[in-house]
Amino acid sequence: MKEQLIQYIVRLGDDSMILGHRLSELCGHGPALEIDMALTNISLDLFGQTRNYFTYAAELEGKGRTEDDFAYKRDIREFGNVLLTEQPNDDFAYVIARQFFFDSYHLPFLERLKNSKDERLAAIAAKSFKEVSYHLRFSTEWMKRLGGGTDESHSRLQTAVTDLWDYVGEMWQETDLDKELNQAGFAPDLKEVAKEAKAHIQDVLAEANIQAPDSTWSHSGGKKGIHSEHMGFILSDFQWMQRTYPNMEW
Repeated sequence: MKEQLIQYIVRLGDDSMILGHRLSELCGHGPALEIDMALTNISLDLFGQTRNYFTYAAELEGKGRTEDDFAYKRDIREFGNVLLTEQPNDDFAYVIARQFFFDSYHLPFLERLKNSKDERLAAIAAKSFKEVSYHLRFSTEWMKRLGGGTDESHSRLQTAVTDLWDYVGEMWQETDLDKELNQAGFAPDLKEVAKEAKAHIQDVLAEANIQAPDSTWSHSGGKKGIHSEHMGFILSDFQWMQRTYPNMEW
């Protein structure tokens, strides 16, 4: 069970790290200073969560690896983040829609992870829950602003929601690992998470006057290491320094 738990913890860290990296790309490029700072702070929160997950995974593994090894020294097929997190920053509407969808899943997920029988994992979830509560408020408010703003902002948000919709369902797709750790008391029941997340998404889209696509199909594979074309570019940027100068330290 220890190996499965390590794999699961690393996968949680991958979600936070890849989305955090996407947001970090916007530093200095936000539409306004306040928004720029908010997105950067959310990115830092996600990287903090990543460090907590990876540090714990390294300790459980006991092979001398560190958080940096998990971040910088794995190949693309070893990452288990969902495909939504690696989608590009096409425009501000895409950034907000991607963040909103992930936050809508992330908060109820962490709320249940706080009850994990693994006390360290539960503590990480409790700390992260406070941060993600703000993330969800931020992305929800901006969904409503863009949806209820100008014709241009509404149109761009509708396009972003439509284009990203087929990546949403993967977040609560149950893998064998999810099922095994849920039954063992370590991980949340993703069916319960999905029920709460879907309800919040539907309510906000309705208030923002955004039409949810009819499709129930979803891309999958990210949790098993099968990624979109964007992931290779992310890792080439993210891992360049350690790949070029192995084991370098500041």
